[in-house]
Amino acid sequence: MVAIVNDGSGVEPQAGGPYPLTWLGTRPILILMLAASSNKVVASPSESASEDARLVWKQLVGPVRPFLDAVSQRLEGQVDAFDPEISAYARYALSNQGKQLRPALVAFAANAAGRTTDDHVTVAVVIEMVHLATLVHDDVMDAAEIRRRRPTLAANWGNEISVLVGDCLFAHSLKLAASFPTPVICRAVASATNTVCSGEILQTHRRLNFAVSRAEYFKVLGMKTAELFALSCELGALLAGAGAAERSALRSYGMALGTAYQIYDDCVDVFGSEASVGKSLGTDLASGKLTLPILVVLERATPEEKAKLRELIEAWRPHHIEKVLGLLKQHDALKESRRVIFQYLADANRALADLPETEGRAALTMLGEFLGRQTIALGG
Repeated sequence: MVAIVNDGSGVEPQAGGPYPLTWLGTRPILILMLAASSNKVVASPSESASEDARLVWKQLVGPVRPFLDAVSQRLEGQVDAFDPEISAYARYALSNQGKQLRPALVAFAANAAGRTTDDHVTVAVVIEMVHLATLVHDDVMDAAEIRRRRPTLAANWGNEISVLVGDCLFAHSLKLAASFPTPVICRAVASATNTVCSGEILQTHRRLNFAVSRAEYFKVLGMKTAELFALSCELGALLAGAGAAERSALRSYGMALGTAYQIYDDCVDVFGSEASVGKSLGTDLASGKLTLPILVVLERATPEEKAKLRELIEAWRPHHIEKVLGLLKQHDALKESRRVIFQYLADANRALADLPETEGRAALTMLGEFLGRQTIALGG
């Protein structure tokens, strides 16, 4: 079922609805309802909400499912390019693709500007491989044991093997990018990979830096996460024959959506549950990463509360989470984080305003709406 919502109230969406989505723009927009048999959406337990979200995601990517299947098959085929003694590690890393969000962005952007081709499959494989390489390295740095409901590569084979496997994935992705007849693709992928890795370095520098600003935080998000979203949209459009203005608009969309997505993911790390998201939670706090919810408390707390929060994070133990959550609730950190996510989603929607009305553009709009619904459900 699909509902058209735009009541013009400007009220922030709340868990349980109704859902005024003026934060996504001024025109009426389509909302994929989670319950096809009901006109009303109500709050659900986290497991039920997670299943609902998976069903909605399947509906959203349904039109590009053949494309995503082709990406998966070609990605699995890359295992044969690795030495037989390390192919098991590569297969383990490459078979854990999750929602295939970046390949979906390649397809949606291509359909917004024209149509998908075999070159889009290849470039989606390249970008997904870069992404999976970053996850392998992230899990080492965060000492994460679970990723997408299974042990991480590091948990199975140790940090040394994992770092080197990540390096191999980076190198192979650039080799694939270099197979295009034009150097434009390889240069773009190499530049984006450099930006992503630089963002990870900056984030590492900022660990346990309790003076970090929102601007510095957003800069890191743009580099380490949003850059690959932007690359997916930009190259999807480029290979579909889009002009410079369309490519720029779609890149802007990817940057805004990617930033919103990473803020959401950072919120899940403190407000989510491992059962529903399928990965280790609290890893940001354990590694000293100060995400937006923590920055909100640091902005609003008394000196005594700031000192207490700093003490909890610097000497982190899993049971500290309850006291941290108390401070987050006291200072409305979730509400403020939602507001910022909605702001970036509105930026993403505005970036699409001048694009032709196509199925691809509609899918990109609904993708933002999907993330908006996930944001509303946070902490529910």
